[in-house]
Amino acid sequence: MSATYIAYNFDVSPLQPATEILIAELGYAGFESFVEHENGVTAYIQKAEHNETVLDDIYALKNEEFQISFTKEEIAQVNWNSEWEKNFQPIEVDNVVSIRAPFHENPNLKYDIVIEPKMSFGTGHHETTHMMVQHLLALDLQNKKVLDMGCGTGILAIFAEMKGAAPIDAIDIDAWCYENSVENCERNKCEHISVYEGDVSLLVNKKYDVIIANINRNILMSDMQTYANCLNENGILLLSGFYQEDIPIIDGEASKHQLHLEHFIERHNWVALKYLKSN
Repeated sequence: MSATYIAYNFDVSPLQPATEILIAELGYAGFESFVEHENGVTAYIQKAEHNETVLDDIYALKNEEFQISFTKEEIAQVNWNSEWEKNFQPIEVDNVVSIRAPFHENPNLKYDIVIEPKMSFGTGHHETTHMMVQHLLALDLQNKKVLDMGCGTGILAIFAEMKGAAPIDAIDIDAWCYENSVENCERNKCEHISVYEGDVSLLVNKKYDVIIANINRNILMSDMQTYANCLNENGILLLSGFYQEDIPIIDGEASKHQLHLEHFIERHNWVALKYLKSN
């Protein structure tokens, strides 16, 4: 990559869950890569995408439970592969699912997802991805038609195929995420995933048994009707990317479209909701 980047170095106290929340919110604001360190995290955004108001809507910076300070600098180039190899740590979900890079040792769990992420959000380190994996673990996905909306690195689509889902569509509006999902699907020898670059406009006349949408509150609210229209009767919608206090507004919109909240998981104030479509 030859683009010029702006690097923000954040010192965070306490480190968790503040760092997790900060990374997620910065991802939504346009930051592309994140390197965690002992005092917090360094976040990178392309200079062309940067403006002086980029941090204005970052909730973590205003949360009185956290102390976050930062400095910023312009840098010419970053070797992301090198940074990832130094900083990407493998994780395990419920002692059943491992998410790791190719250079990590295989822990030999039931499900092993190997990814080489190009951006931090979607690696499984973040609370929302972890909870969505938990939801998928509990579902019978055999021969179910699945949509992974906002697929990021492709983790959730890959895991759905490992659990027997087919066919699977994975969609992301970001070209970098699209390319990374294609690469990771190939890396995991997936045969039933089709990856597309785009948004909900691609969903015309599409129907699914399960829809996964790990994005953010505003996009979920805007696209809720489309998700509902694309679900088969008794279909399941999994939503995440927002906080526990957002449940009422999300549920209010979902209930308008015959979507009924069945279950939710909470981790450090982040939540993942499971909806059933029924009349």
